[in-house]
Amino acid sequence: MSEAKRVVSDSMVGLQMPDNARYSERVVSVLGKNPSAFTGPGTNTYIVGTGRKRLLLDAGQGVPEYGELLSATLRELADAAELEAIVVTHAHIDHIGGVPQVRERYGRLDVLKMPWPGRDSVAVADVVPLVDGAVVATEGATLKAVHTPGHAPDHLCFYLVEEKALFSGDVVLGAGTTVIPDDGGDLAQYLNSLKKLLSLEIEVIYPGHGPPIRNPEQKIREYIAHRELREQQILEVLGRGRRSVSEIVAEIYTDVPPYLHAAAGSSVRAHLKKLKLEGLVAEDADEGKWRLLKA
Repeated sequence: MSEAKRVVSDSMVGLQMPDNARYSERVVSVLGKNPSAFTGPGTNTYIVGTGRKRLLLDAGQGVPEYGELLSATLRELADAAELEAIVVTHAHIDHIGGVPQVRERYGRLDVLKMPWPGRDSVAVADVVPLVDGAVVATEGATLKAVHTPGHAPDHLCFYLVEEKALFSGDVVLGAGTTVIPDDGGDLAQYLNSLKKLLSLEIEVIYPGHGPPIRNPEQKIREYIAHRELREQQILEVLGRGRRSVSEIVAEIYTDVPPYLHAAAGSSVRAHLKKLKLEGLVAEDADEGKWRLLKA
């Protein structure tokens, strides 16, 4: 492929985020302080509500300095005294790993999420199960759970009714695109989840990583178009002969730093699995090569 082609042009690479920020009367962000190649500047956690007790949406990874930052933010930006419960978008470590740290500081708070058996144990707490459409309310804020699998099978976005805002977890990011991981990822489900979000009236998206998204419908449609383009690129590459995943990545992701190629490989495998189910490609398992099936 002679030149890189992409729909989503921004990136997490080099992105900086403030340690905390007040975005509205009901929403205050606290950065998880866990920057990496996969989390960008770190995981966004959110203090939600207007009362003396607030909800914490996602709990970060458990980085020691996060605890003090959360306490200071709760007191100084949220003007609140306590946390009421922890609401978790999904069981990836950078979103749920900080639950024990938060509960040690604020008491045995309920942990509300859609269960993912075998993965929720990192919370070191029993999970209060949520399902699609479940409502979590606190003073001044009503969160409606929206099941959005694809990045993870347990993934929930949360719609803040009072502000027509969406906490998107890892389904939509403030910059760059979402990886579809080998463990629990499903591209077909992910695309359906994005289309599901288009049915909501959303004025702002508060993502799990990166800044708020003020053009939510445009962003979601860009995400869908991005995946459609990647699929077409993969088919074009396979049309020129058999390729391994690493070879496909090298041909398509020419503008992506090599240290992100492993993540790109996960997304390419997700595309290939989807295309295989659709009867468009096949894998030569003994050689690790993929090929296009001719009609």
